[in-house]
Amino acid sequence: MSLQRPAKKKLIAKHRTHEKDTGSPQVQVAILTKEIQLLTKHLQEHKKDQSARRGLLGKVAHRRKLLNYLRMNKPDEYQEVIEAHKMKK
Repeated sequence: MSLQRPAKKKLIAKHRTHEKDTGSPQVQVAILTKEIQLLTKHLQEHKKDQSARRGLLGKVAHRRKLLNYLRMNKPDEYQEVIEAHKMKK
């Protein structure tokens, strides 16, 4: 259920802040958002998969922490990430 390497590379290339960036909050939020979408789709088909549900909740919490960091320390970049992924504030 995790992202395949080519899909992850595309996300990193699209959201990186500099040429060798692979771990900035923007990139991490992009990867987590895609993984959350995949897990949500999986859980719609497999409603009783509790381990996947727990993993989903962990990913959502991690993304929320990264977004809180961006909102507090880099509000302009936070706004760009929110708009790029069409998320609620």
